[in-house]
Amino acid sequence: MPDSLVALIAHDQKKPDMLAWVRRHHAVLQRLPLVATGTTGSRLKADMPDLDIRLMKSGPLGGDQQIGALIVEGRIALLVFLVDPLSPHPHDVDVKALTRLAVVYDVPMACNLATADRLVAGL
Repeated sequence: MPDSLVALIAHDQKKPDMLAWVRRHHAVLQRLPLVATGTTGSRLKADMPDLDIRLMKSGPLGGDQQIGALIVEGRIALLVFLVDPLSPHPHDVDVKALTRLAVVYDVPMACNLATADRLVAGL
C-alpha cells in the first residue's frame, strides 16, 4: 500500500532510545511517511526536521487510540512501540488495546530495539 505509515511510539523512559534508533535508521525512515504520538513525534521533529512525521495526540490523551484507528483502516505498515515495562502507565488500557489491534490486524510490531532493527531492515 503506497500510503502505508510507520508508527512510532515510545514511553517516557524509552524516548531517548527512540531518538537514537531513528537517527540510526534515518536513511530508510526519511523515505517513508511516519506517524507518531505527540511527545515522541515532537521530539523526533525537533531533532530531525527533514522527516515526514504526522503528529497525533499524546498517548494518554488519545494518541494511542488514533494510531489504533489507523491500524483498523489498514494504514499502518509497521508499528515501533518502545515499551517501558518497569514503569506504571495510567493509560495502560489504551496501550493494551493498541497492541491488541496490531496483533488482530497482523501489523508487524516491535516493542524493543532488537526487533525494530530487524523489521526496519525489511523496508
